[in-house]
Amino acid sequence: MTTTGSGSTYDPPADPAPGAAGAAAPAPAAAHGHGPPRTDRRVVLVTGASSGIGAATARRFAAGGWQLLLSGRDRRRLEETASGTSAVLLPADLAAPDGARMLAEAALRETGRIDVLVAGAGIGWAGPFLTMPHTDIDRVLFLDLNATLHLVREVLPAMVEAGGGRVVLVGSVAGSVGVREEAVYSAAKAGLAAFAEALRQELRGTGVGVTLVVPGPVETGFFARRGTPYHRSHPRPTSPGRVAAAVWNAVSRNRDDTYIPAWLTLPSRVRALTPGLYRKLLNRFG
Repeated sequence: MTTTGSGSTYDPPADPAPGAAGAAAPAPAAAHGHGPPRTDRRVVLVTGASSGIGAATARRFAAGGWQLLLSGRDRRRLEETASGTSAVLLPADLAAPDGARMLAEAALRETGRIDVLVAGAGIGWAGPFLTMPHTDIDRVLFLDLNATLHLVREVLPAMVEAGGGRVVLVGSVAGSVGVREEAVYSAAKAGLAAFAEALRQELRGTGVGVTLVVPGPVETGFFARRGTPYHRSHPRPTSPGRVAAAVWNAVSRNRDDTYIPAWLTLPSRVRALTPGLYRKLLNRFG
């Protein structure tokens, strides 16, 4: 059982999509070596912006007056996301050698800085681990974990030098509790959660924050692309717009973690405090 990926071939940065600019907002000075700011608005780079959570998050930041840098697999769908904004489109293949570096350099060339990175690109795979092809193991781990880490590594120095910024990592409840027949996806998202915690500690005092966003199932094309529809009765899928609002609020309020819906903190707490009970409930309810 295979899925489609969320990467795309890299193209040089396109001209900004036509549209109205949002209201100006204060922004920190550009990092040394990247030139003066090319916009007086705050800048957000969103990966996975061609659909789903990424597209909804991009539109939420556009409504808040931010300058958008959008990356994703499908340039046509990126253009749809960018419609009515002054977004800059940066299609990139994050799975390719130097893909993260090329995207980060292109983004910094366009605006001179990145105030917020929303790392939302990723893929899924569902089915028994025993039947999962080795190539799909590698693809899920690389796109959902490795590629994100490489992109953060490329973007972070400019944020630290500027003395401010925020990295937003889009995780999953699967990374908090583990989901059967999504073993590798769960492993990748768990790794992302551990990375967020460790990086947050390293960045204390730099002015740069790290937010981990932990949604449950979301009403997007994710399940169709992975090859298996979502069939559980609980938790019920939420909308991409609700996740986007949570991302916006987390950035606005400098939150370290946000769960959507909020009650999803409970399973991970039960697992941590009483793992035996958690597994009994998991075996019964799935």
